Amino acid sequence: MPPSPSIRPQGAEPPIRDRGDACPGALRLHSAADGHLARVRLPAGDLTVRQAEVLADAADRLGDGHLSLTSRGNAELRGLADGCGGRLAALLRDAGLLPSERHERVRNILASPLAGLDRHTPSDVRLWARELDGLLCASESATALSGRFLFVLDDGRGDVAALGGDVSLVAERGGAGSGDLSGAWRPAGAGGTALLRVGDDPAALRIAGPDAPRAALTAAEAFLTAAEASGSGAWRVRELPDGHGLTARAVAERLRAAGIGCAEVAGEVAAEVAGAREVTGTPDATGTTDATGAPAPASVPYADSSAPGVIEGTDGARALSVLAPLGRLSVAQWRLLTAVAAEDGAGALRLTPWRGVVIPGLSADTAAPRLRELSAAGLITDPDSPWHRVGACTGRPGCAKSRTDVRADATAAVTAGTPVPGEPGPQPATLRRLPVYWSGCERRCGHPHGAWVDVLATAEGYRVSVVQPQSAPVPHPAPAAPSAAPCPATS
Repeated sequence: MPPSPSIRPQGAEPPIRDRGDACPGALRLHSAADGHLARVRLPAGDLTVRQAEVLADAADRLGDGHLSLTSRGNAELRGLADGCGGRLAALLRDAGLLPSERHERVRNILASPLAGLDRHTPSDVRLWARELDGLLCASESATALSGRFLFVLDDGRGDVAALGGDVSLVAERGGAGSGDLSGAWRPAGAGGTALLRVGDDPAALRIAGPDAPRAALTAAEAFLTAAEASGSGAWRVRELPDGHGLTARAVAERLRAAGIGCAEVAGEVAAEVAGAREVTGTPDATGTTDATGAPAPASVPYADSSAPGVIEGTDGARALSVLAPLGRLSVAQWRLLTAVAAEDGAGALRLTPWRGVVIPGLSADTAAPRLRELSAAGLITDPDSPWHRVGACTGRPGCAKSRTDVRADATAAVTAGTPVPGEPGPQPATLRRLPVYWSGCERRCGHPHGAWVDVLATAEGYRVSVVQPQSAPVPHPAPAAPSAAPCPATS
């Protein structure tokens, strides 16, 4: 499996890419130790019931009977046999999951999974995602984007804005007024406004909501121009070398040339977390000023989109949010989720970057019984579950580069009450609050963003570190003696 972006300490030199990325897709299969792997891009994580059924059929007939959920809200099929690529492509094409074969690996669009479902957010970002996907698939230049380039669309709660987007859009609550975007700006009205950011640049651009999808594509095209000029072969905005970095100011010039009004929004943004409140300059949940210096709106009680449970919406509507243990679902579990969506929901599912599934459109009467049914099927439905926030790479036997079967070891550790290897007894509070990720080698495929606990298999056993944003793993002072047998060396 191609590795996730490496953990690069702040200030380290960006890599020089002398080849295209090797990220798998639905058409470009990756050869793994357990067979071929296909990654199906699902912009905004959206699936119709029919599309979900097709994925289940593909996993059942062509794969290993499971579906893996990724940290970008996509789905993976593993254990695919030689020569099945054509049959898989035909299934996906007929289900509308391959709208453009030339663009299938660049449709990396992550959106707030609860947008429009809880009581305090509009669904605009989901609409933006659909429009952006259509623009991407119609763009000739977009075919040059890496399979790792990521668009992030945040509904204002800050849940996905911190997940490492190359181009990020953050919806502003209440439309953000009528700032001067182009010298002739009029209030955005029902369309609202958004803040656009590129990479880690703390500056942002305020744009009209209806322009958001086109602005995001324009920013991606500006990246391609910068990458070509740098000669670095950069796959992502953060990989552009000094002197060629992409800034909000440079993107603003491209937007205005394309007839898209924008206004530069200054303000410091914490380098390690690009959450919406920090983007707008709000210092905390009860902050006093936004990026313009005006009084900030009162704190909004957003639902936690990373937590499982029942989501209360308007007019009595409910949504269910569940997580897949270690990011894997059996076909039987997947079909049950699909049945809930078809029989009691709105006929749709949303995959989340926390390797979960959201089912919108249930009634208050059906939500709780269905959640209990999903819990009985082995899904994570309680935020207090010991499985919540625990993840793992594929490990052995699926990955030949892994030193051990990390998923089996993680399962044993969670069952024993110690999801972080160490001495028996209560886990340190610092570790309990952070995501825990078990990795079979230094590539750490699929690791979380932000701060997390790194459980890395080594030749001597597991090494535990706490990873801070844009930093290398730092050994944690808590006891971290190996709880597993020494791992065999990688062959």
